[in-house]
Amino acid sequence: VAGEEEIMQEIMENGSVTAAFMVYEDFADYQSGIYQHVGGGFMGGHAVKIIGWGVENGVKFWQIANSWNPRWGENGYFRIIKGIDECGFESGNDAVIPRI
Repeated sequence: VAGEEEIMQEIMENGSVTAAFMVYEDFADYQSGIYQHVGGGFMGGHAVKIIGWGVENGVKFWQIANSWNPRWGENGYFRIIKGIDECGFESGNDAVIPRI
């Protein structure tokens, strides 16, 4: 699953999508809002679960479940800017479709 439209379609049809992305120092300090990398060095990779999307003040975002803890970010969740492959977010994801 690659790209904004394919990710949205996958979520609508089958539920959450796993995404891997590049983490920078400013992400560790995230508290709320729509994340967009603005500074700090590369720290490594991280995998999370895309659970939805939305728009706030004209800015599109992905709604993400993080695994760090419920005290981080927005009660363990965060939003990241959508549609520009921020931190490799829209190009580093996968979906597992159950087969019966």
